[in-house]
Amino acid sequence: MHGRNRAEIYPGLEVDIILKKDQRSGKLTRGIVKDLLTSASYHSRGIKVRLEDGQVGRVAEIVEED
Repeated sequence: MHGRNRAEIYPGLEVDIILKKDQRSGKLTRGIVKDLLTSASYHSRGIKVRLEDGQVGRVAEIVEED
């Protein structure tokens, strides 16, 4: 699942984000959502979030739970 719709993302969700410094390489960072920083309901490059460890980036993928 892509993280472009704000309704799909909530605190406690495990996601892969792209940090600002990793935008060129596309390197993903996995973590748990603490805060949603994008107020719009949709963002073409992904909803911006803060992870529990304090890192900020745009959601690239929502991690599917088995």
